[in-house]
Amino acid sequence: MEHSCDSLLRQVQSLELTAAEVGTRIERIRAAVLSESVNINSPAFTSISPADLHLIYTLYDRYFFSDRIAVALGNTPLNFELSGRLTRSAGKTAYYRHPEKRFLIGVSTTLLFGCFTEADHRSIVCSGIVCRDRLDALLRVMEHELVHLIEFVLWDKSSCARSRFHSISLRAFAHTENVHSMITPVEKARQQLGIAPGVQVSFTMEGRVLNGVVNRVTKRATVLVEGSEGRLYSDGKKYMKYYVPLAMLSVVAKP
Repeated sequence: MEHSCDSLLRQVQSLELTAAEVGTRIERIRAAVLSESVNINSPAFTSISPADLHLIYTLYDRYFFSDRIAVALGNTPLNFELSGRLTRSAGKTAYYRHPEKRFLIGVSTTLLFGCFTEADHRSIVCSGIVCRDRLDALLRVMEHELVHLIEFVLWDKSSCARSRFHSISLRAFAHTENVHSMITPVEKARQQLGIAPGVQVSFTMEGRVLNGVVNRVTKRATVLVEGSEGRLYSDGKKYMKYYVPLAMLSVVAKP
């Protein structure tokens, strides 16, 4: 009997779609998502569930790989998750070998819902393609993660920095780059609020106005406030650490 991965391998190696062919298939997937998803009811959707990621995966496997990814996976679990903790990467694909073999595809809700707002200061580019809307961005992210999944399934390892990944993503999805230039909380804080590591800020906490220095920015800012009860840092001073919502900060001085 033919090995379950052989058919997928041949499909991946022979795939050579034009940009027009890729566009036609993706438009069919967009239409199917908007029709079948409970949450994604418009290109500017505001809610999403792991079931939506599974739907998108299934549609891509059908339209681009003739369901061969599912055949190659067999009984190996493939799970989907949405993460608010991913603040720098739009997606991730993980291959777990212990205690059992399984795969995971995750998408960052922080980046997905942090873009395509009235406050955006630039275009959103994913995999070298300018995205029209939030659904476009989600599909580009899922395409990227599917290439990771295919590499893990066929070759047991994956790297979007390697030529094989570039070749698959270009031939399958017309990707010209392998990065997602979505607006991160760090970029948004710097561009819209002037907040970045090293900036002096003030904020109110429990009725007190505190002054400190921004040490790190994610969805919140880590602010170090000098105080005798704090932890000793390498500059010889003691600082208390506060996690402050960005909207609560006022810039006092920039470095």
